[in-house]
Formats: sequence, C-alpha cells, structure tokens
Amino acid sequence: MNPTAPGRRSVLVAALTATALTAVAAAPSAVAGPLSRAPESAGAARTSVGGHGDKARLTYQKTVAVKMMRGVFEQGDMSVVDRFVRPDYIQHNPLAPDGAEALKAFGTAWRQQYPDATYDIRRVISEGDMVLMHSSIVLVPGTPGLAAFDMFRFQGGKIAEHWDVLQDVPTTTANGNDMFSTISRPRTEEPGPAYLTARNEKLVTAFVEQYLVKKDLSAIDAYVGPEYHQHNPYIPDGVAGAKAGLGAYYAQFPQLVATPPSG
Repeated sequence: MNPTAPGRRSVLVAALTATALTAVAAAPSAVAGPLSRAPESAGAARTSVGGHGDKARLTYQKTVAVKMMRGVFEQGDMSVVDRFVRPDYIQHNPLAPDGAEALKAFGTAWRQQYPDATYDIRRVISEGDMVLMHSSIVLVPGTPGLAAFDMFRFQGGKIAEHWDVLQDVPTTTANGNDMFSTISRPRTEEPGPAYLTARNEKLVTAFVEQYLVKKDLSAIDAYVGPEYHQHNPYIPDGVAGAKAGLGAYYAQFPQLVATPPSG
C-alpha cells in the first residue's frame, strides 16, 4: 500500500492490522487468534483442548480453501465452486456480488482478463470454522503483483463467507524484506501449545487495541521486541521504524478510525 495514494485509503486499516500480526514475537497459531471471534456453525464446533478443533476438519478446511482459490483464479475451473462453495455464499469484497453463481461469473471474467495469472499461496491457517490465507498474486508475468489476505468461514463443510484485502507489491521495500517470507524461524503449519496460543491471542488483541484503535504508539515500546521484522514495504524494521512509520500514517490520516470486531 502506498500511503500517498488516496484511492487506497480503504485498505489502510487492514494493512495496519496485518502489521500488528507480524509485530509480536509469538507462536505460529497466534496469527489465527482474532479469527476465533467469528461465530461457528453447529457442525464445526471445537472439540479438542486449546480451541484448535478437530485436526482432520481443520486440514480439510485449509485444503478446500486452497483448491477453490487456485481452481477459480489460476486454473479457470469453476466446477470447484459447485463442489466447495455454498449457494448462499456471502461476499464481503465490495466489487463482487453474493452467491456461488456470482463467484463463478467473477472468476470467469478474471480469467478472461488475466489468463496467465498465478496464485501462489504462501501460508494457510485454520481455527474453528475460519481459514486465513496469505498469497502472492501475479496478474501479468514479470510484474511484482499483489499481496492478498483472504479469510473464509465454513458451514456444513463448504465455504459460506469470504473477506479479503489486496496490496500492491513494490519493487523495493523500506526494510529490505519481501512481503511473504518468514525471516526469524522456520515456517510451520502446526499450532503452538494451547497455553501459548491463548497468551498470544490476548497479547496481540491488547496490542491492536492500544496502537490501532486508540492510536497510542507507546504500545510499540510495550509489545514489540528488538528482533521485530516488518513486511509492510513502507515501514522499516525495528521498534524505532515501527513508531516512525505508523506515526507518519496517523499524521497523514488524522481521521482514521479503527473499530474492533464484536463478538
């Protein structure tokens, strides 16, 4: 996101929230913490200690989300919508209508406009009835492309609801990091210990509440460690970089309001 482009102000809050999720040294499953606030369907109730739910069901949800996104947007296979998406699918992307048939029409138009697009899914996290996906999308070969976060709610084993946010990938970054890699530890798809997950959820929630909702930059001193790596391309690494970068955002957008999710 280029902070000087007024047309992208609508994704500012989502990008800042993504910044918060990378700012705190936490177990891998901490990233999925806020997702647990979403309502769960009766058929997707959590069944194991620690709130991670049944491992087979969570793996299934991740697999379905990947197959659906790659099928529609990379392979042009709209049959995956019939297999994996509910007819009453709810869409929160403001450019796309509700419904499975509308998703197929949207995907068909996408493939016609971007026939060589690739959808490189870098990480997928599932908790409760929710799936979070982080992807690198290249619409035209040889271009930097987009960074995307997609979030899905499942109901009855199918995708029932979708949210997303897209951000341009620049050719250079203020921190020297790309927008997709994990620097400080190996990637893992396994959740951390339950006690660490609960601790990290509370920590990240408190951090976002203070620095984003209240716009109190002292939260960075309280919650961010010296090893902090930043993947927002316009903010440098480190505590000082985070304070300077976010302070500049708040100065540029003084009327910014962030409302925490209810429930």
